[in-house]
Amino acid sequence: MNDVVPVTDRTRVKRAEGRITADNKGTVGLSAKLPIAHNDKNILSAIGSTSPNGQSYGLALDNIKGHSLSLSESRIPDFGKQQTLAGNLNLMNTDKHNLNANAFVTRNIPKFPEVPNFNTVGGGVDYMFNKKVGASLDVAHTPFLQRTDVNALGKLNLYQNPTTSLDFGAGASRSFSPHIPSSSWEPNFRFSLSKYF
Repeated sequence: MNDVVPVTDRTRVKRAEGRITADNKGTVGLSAKLPIAHNDKNILSAIGSTSPNGQSYGLALDNIKGHSLSLSESRIPDFGKQQTLAGNLNLMNTDKHNLNANAFVTRNIPKFPEVPNFNTVGGGVDYMFNKKVGASLDVAHTPFLQRTDVNALGKLNLYQNPTTSLDFGAGASRSFSPHIPSSSWEPNFRFSLSKYF
C-alpha cells in the first residue's frame, strides 16, 4: 500500500518530519519529509523512506485544506521498481473529527524480462476522533495477479506534543485471489514515532 499520511494537524504541514515505524514482523522503517517551497495555500516537499523492503523517494504537494498529491519511485530488492501517484482528499476537519479519502495507482516494473509491467490500484478511508483514536480501511487490486488486498486498522495516539507524536495501530489484512484460495485474516500491529522540526 501506499505510504501517504493524511494531514491531521495542518500546523505541521510546513515543518520537516522524520518518522520511524516498527511492526509485528520485525520490520523497521525510516521516512522523512522536507518542505522545499511553499505559498499561502500549498507546500511542496521532498519525501523519502527506507526499510528492508526497499527505498523510495519523490515529491509531495500538500494543501492547507488537508488535500495532498505525491509522486514517488521505489526500488525493491529482488523485484524491481514501482512508480506511484497518490492523492488524499480531506472530507471533514473539525475540532473533533478528521476524515480523509485516498487513492493511488502504482506501476510495477519487474526486473525479470519474462514478467510484463503491471498496475496496482487502490484507495481507502481514514478517520480520527479528537486526534486520539481512529480507524482506516484500505483496498488494493492488482488485475495482472488477480489479487485484492484488504487492510483494516485501528489507531491510537499514545503521546503528542507540538514536536513529537507516538502512535499505535492494530488490525488485520487479507489477500483474495484464486491463486491463494486458503488465505485468512492476518493480524498486524505497528508503532510509529514522528518528530517535527
